[in-house]
Amino acid sequence: MNPVLNISVVEDYSAPKTADILAQTPRLLPDERADLIAHIKQLLIKQNAVLVAHYYVDAELQQLAEETDGYVSDSLDMARFGHEHKATTLVVAGVRFMGETAKILNPEKRVLMPELNAECSLDLGCPADVFTEFCDAHPERTVVVYANTSAEVKARADWMVTSGISVPIVEHLTSLGEKIIWAPDKHLGAYVENVTGADMLIWPGHCIVHDEFRGKELARLMQDYPGAEVLVHPESPANVINMASTIGSTSALINAAKHSQSDTLIVATDKGILYQMKQAAPDKHFIEAPTGGIGATCTSCAHCPWMAMNRLQNLASTLETGSNEIFVNETIREKAVVPIKRMLDFAKHEHKQVLGKGHA
Repeated sequence: MNPVLNISVVEDYSAPKTADILAQTPRLLPDERADLIAHIKQLLIKQNAVLVAHYYVDAELQQLAEETDGYVSDSLDMARFGHEHKATTLVVAGVRFMGETAKILNPEKRVLMPELNAECSLDLGCPADVFTEFCDAHPERTVVVYANTSAEVKARADWMVTSGISVPIVEHLTSLGEKIIWAPDKHLGAYVENVTGADMLIWPGHCIVHDEFRGKELARLMQDYPGAEVLVHPESPANVINMASTIGSTSALINAAKHSQSDTLIVATDKGILYQMKQAAPDKHFIEAPTGGIGATCTSCAHCPWMAMNRLQNLASTLETGSNEIFVNETIREKAVVPIKRMLDFAKHEHKQVLGKGHA
């Protein structure tokens, strides 16, 4: 097993606190909210636009996407939906790499975001120049990157993966005798390495939300609810993953909540997902996994501060002004689309052998 790389640049960024973001957001009175939602719906129709929202944004944005024939899902499925939809404008409620992925797959469409400063710690912690230099130093390895990366990092990769398909793809590559560079999430990387037995060099990035979950505190909570099932996203630390009843992507966790035999579920992922879980399983009791305890900073308190930047107010503003449009350099886009389509082809062919290593 290879150690996680010791690259200090991954911490060379600052993350806002979710509580501060929420405190800075003007509160709307019920009538104001209703009027604003009606206004946004009119703007979407007028501009032939569709709203695609991530599972982690505020519930009112997810609900608005559903009410306007938009879509709520994970980042790649958001982009894929946008590609298949007849709308000429995609409005992506999420974080910046999601808007970039949508543009990479839909270059002919206008892609807008409520907030361009909505970043991701995994993306910020994997600068393209440093990552490229590292990959160039290990040319014998296949480069596999998580969806939570910039267009430039994707352009340097051989494969892109989501959490749901990461294990099958790495198993496939390992069966071909390939050694891997994995970036950027160290917890997901360690989980994939453990499951597959792959030879992996793992970039040391982490998600500020999932990294805050605490194993000891979770163990105490499980004692209080002995019949509860524990649903964990694999971006979480290993000691949290080891306590899980179900380990999976956002979609997999929602599905697990729906089909669980337990009436109490402890959820270790961004609390934004609870809106969908409660819709899928309205008769169940959901408990947020603890982010407090010894060593906790509670930067996120189980909700991404950058996801929290997406609000009705700035959604309306970007539709009114056309601001916050996403652009991706065409040379970068042409390279970045290759590892994404490689993953899509792999999934389409039910994990049969497809193209192996090779840069665009």
